[in-house]
Amino acid sequence: MSEDWLLYTHHTSFTVHSLERSLAFYRDLLGFPVARDADLQGDVVERITGLPGTHMIWALVKMGDHLLEIMEYLSPQGKDYNTEMRTCDVGSAHVCFHVRDLPEIYRRWSERGVKFVSEPVRLVDGPNKGGYVVYLHDPDRYTLELIQRPKHLQIERQL
Repeated sequence: MSEDWLLYTHHTSFTVHSLERSLAFYRDLLGFPVARDADLQGDVVERITGLPGTHMIWALVKMGDHLLEIMEYLSPQGKDYNTEMRTCDVGSAHVCFHVRDLPEIYRRWSERGVKFVSEPVRLVDGPNKGGYVVYLHDPDRYTLELIQRPKHLQIERQL
């Protein structure tokens, strides 16, 4: 099947308990700037979500060439599925960021209070042999992955 309909991936979206707490993590702790924010309610957002009475506060965070949409629903109240979800559970998902110096990022972010699943893991085989990978969780337990590919595979992307 041809993919000529696809222009690019626009954003990834996380529904969170507290937009303020998530912005404290993504913007203040990790340093990602907010591209836009809004208080959304009314007919259009109700039709988009399929949820009558939808009212949310919302922000788009710029993460390199990708956007993260963070939504806190004020109404209707949602269910909390993510309190015990593990990466092996169906429905689990993560966002991966290609980074330059993972051991240095790990050191700096750890000093700022970021909780990682492990220390950076050196890849010993496969296509990224010689690189590093690590997982971390945001305040709502969404999994983020950081990967540093081996130097000969590093690609600088500019859009």
